[in-house]
Amino acid sequence: MKDQSVKQKKIGVLMGGLSREREISLRTGRAILKALAEKGYNVCSIDVGQDIAERLVKERIECAFIALHGRFGEDGTIQGMLELMRIPYTGSGVLASALALDKIMAKKVFLCEKIPTPCFEVFRRKEVEKGPPRKIPLSFPLVVKPAREGSTIGVSIARSEEEFLPALKEAAKYDEAILVEEFMKGKEITVGILEEIPLPVIEIVPKTGFYDYRSKYTKGETEYIIPARIPREKYLYAQEIGLKAFRALDCSGCVRVDLMTDENGDPSVIDVNTMPGMTETSLLPKAASYAGIPFPDLVERILLGASLKIENGK
Repeated sequence: MKDQSVKQKKIGVLMGGLSREREISLRTGRAILKALAEKGYNVCSIDVGQDIAERLVKERIECAFIALHGRFGEDGTIQGMLELMRIPYTGSGVLASALALDKIMAKKVFLCEKIPTPCFEVFRRKEVEKGPPRKIPLSFPLVVKPAREGSTIGVSIARSEEEFLPALKEAAKYDEAILVEEFMKGKEITVGILEEIPLPVIEIVPKTGFYDYRSKYTKGETEYIIPARIPREKYLYAQEIGLKAFRALDCSGCVRVDLMTDENGDPSVIDVNTMPGMTETSLLPKAASYAGIPFPDLVERILLGASLKIENGK
């Protein structure tokens, strides 16, 4: 979209929503709203509920900036509705959004595209409810997580056989499908992708050693080091496979690709976030700022990429 044409449109920042990440989405949405207002855009906040279609019509929204995290917002559902309503929107399209939020399906795509990702097994809630889990060809420790949640909700590290079933049961509270991954013993890093350009790599160092919900959203609980302290060839490779994951899922706009390194320092893709946190202190804005893109300019660039995707084959 052209800058001038967007400034003449009414833009709705879609935030809040119905997922377990509602509070994080509200933080993201407020930061985006403030940045766009300061840039002179005609913008309003839309707290997404089951009446979202009616709200968009009532408010006469002509362009949507999606600031939703998790289900019913980051999973292709809102994107599909906006396609039907012919309202251009930011970020990835229906299929890319759905694939990225479903960690199991995303990993299957990574395997097909030869993108390194930790070995994994899939469990179903019904299996877990029956009792002791079946034997799998992975060694402890294992990372156990719901297939379709963000912000490390329902994620556990099972370090022994005794911890495995409780970890499966915890994940099963949040999803019918459960992903069990081998535990990577290296550094946790993340690569932002903005319009198919990899941003500087950030190293994540939680004080507890595990980047859980508390470590993510409690000030002072995690150190963020930019650029990441990894060898140059590994750094460039992390950016390369981050971009490859972006393209493999057919993403658009900006995403954040989370990776882990192994004992040899080789990175593997863990997760792709099609709607990364977007406060000024969130990871992708940190990387953009380091690359010389201030937060308001970052938000504006994302907005100017708003479009309908299905007619373009997305």
